[in-house]
Amino acid sequence: MLNRETSIKLLNKAVGDELATVHQYLYFHFHLEDQGLGPLAMLFRTTAIQEMGHIASLSERILFLKGDVTLQASVSLPVERIHDPAAMLEKAMQLEEGSIVDYNNFALECGKAADSKTKQLFESLIADEERHFDQYEKQVENIRRFGVNYLALQSFNTTPETPAEPGPGAGA
Repeated sequence: MLNRETSIKLLNKAVGDELATVHQYLYFHFHLEDQGLGPLAMLFRTTAIQEMGHIASLSERILFLKGDVTLQASVSLPVERIHDPAAMLEKAMQLEEGSIVDYNNFALECGKAADSKTKQLFESLIADEERHFDQYEKQVENIRRFGVNYLALQSFNTTPETPAEPGPGAGA
């Protein structure tokens, strides 16, 4: 018989971890953008948005199981104030690797609790987390291979500026 409480507990733990990860990645995005490292900043922004999608999927499953979504970022994952791009990438790899391990364990627990749908959800999230890990790992390898030259290339704007929206009262 389906053990909803086990699944809801694991899903809420995942929501908290994903929220904490979103906070960390947005912190990295803002600081990298400020440092003029646009492409790397955009990688963190894009990944944060994808992690928000995970929160939505997890939350929908919690509600389907008649649970309550806590939406509380994990206190065990506070935002770390890291400003060095290579250290940011290393931290991101740790976060993704932690999610991969947790979601594998959560999938196994949901299988034991006779909740194959939640098990499948965790398994699908693992594929995303592995892809995120791979993206960050490639950036770390490029920094190791090319050093500061690689980061210098990040400072060049590779996309044209988008014109600013007209302010209030501006004629069209």
